[in-house]
Amino acid sequence: MSRLVYFVLLIMLISCGEKPLEKLIIQGQAFGTTFTIQAYTHQNLDLEKGIDSILNSVNKSVSTYLPDSDISKINRGDTSVIVDQIFIDNFNLSSDVYQKTEGYFDPTIGVLRNAYGFGDTQPLNFLDTKALDSLMNYVGFHKVKLTEASKIIKERPEIYFDFNAVAKGYGIDLIGNYLISNGVQNFLIELGGELLAKGINLKKNKAWVVGIENSFSTINDRSYSTSLMLKDVGMATSGNYRKFRVDSISKKRYVHTLNPLTGSAEKSNITSATVLASTCAEADAYATSFMALGFEKSLKLINKLEHIEVYLTYSNQDNIQQIFVTEGMKKIILD
Repeated sequence: MSRLVYFVLLIMLISCGEKPLEKLIIQGQAFGTTFTIQAYTHQNLDLEKGIDSILNSVNKSVSTYLPDSDISKINRGDTSVIVDQIFIDNFNLSSDVYQKTEGYFDPTIGVLRNAYGFGDTQPLNFLDTKALDSLMNYVGFHKVKLTEASKIIKERPEIYFDFNAVAKGYGIDLIGNYLISNGVQNFLIELGGELLAKGINLKKNKAWVVGIENSFSTINDRSYSTSLMLKDVGMATSGNYRKFRVDSISKKRYVHTLNPLTGSAEKSNITSATVLASTCAEADAYATSFMALGFEKSLKLINKLEHIEVYLTYSNQDNIQQIFVTEGMKKIILD
């Protein structure tokens, strides 16, 4: 048998032995919402236990809703906690975005979230200027420090960490890394409206297609303003169109996005912010930041950040809905 014939037969045997890729769908609950993972894998690849382990690790580190998590212990004033890599990564990314947004992204606004009724404790019965001024003493990422010994130092024990604006995206990134480590190259993760896309949709042989929700859509009747083609990118959307609380006494409407510099919960002129970045955690952080910044300040920051793409909906001075889209985002929008 010639070497050429032997080589051809060998390639045929290897090819016949490979299992075909199949589309696997994994669904579940995490971080107070639901998730769906679409992945093209070889048969009999069990991924669910590993995903559950990742979600549990993130919760154990940075979930403010679990009383025995590291972040909850730190929020109660425990100075003996040695934080893990998950906490460190969330802390460092938050610090970077805090500096680049000049304080408009700040995970120490936990006391404000709780006071307004968006956190994990009962809201204050009466929230006036005096009460806000007092709470602002416990806000400011410059008032906390991560030591070389992986411990957290707070200027005031009342400072309350809340990584909810970055931890969900971070958890998605961890799941993505886990899939890749198991040889999965083509997948789409959706968790609470945030996404991580890798590779392509093999069934359609093209990039993953996702939608950006309309700012006026409702939970029971969701509609989408446009569709995007995603590949190897994380996406997060933040908005105030459904996230608000009406005080039972004053009847005042408080929006979910807070201004860390003033403590206010007044509605921004941006109604939604969709961000694309290399990681979902970063997209998550900047989407939240733009809501607090407002359109004018957001535009200035976007011009400085070359590594993200943005789709904003906002109200102009005549209260007419407008759209701003970066050039890179325009290239992946489906007409």
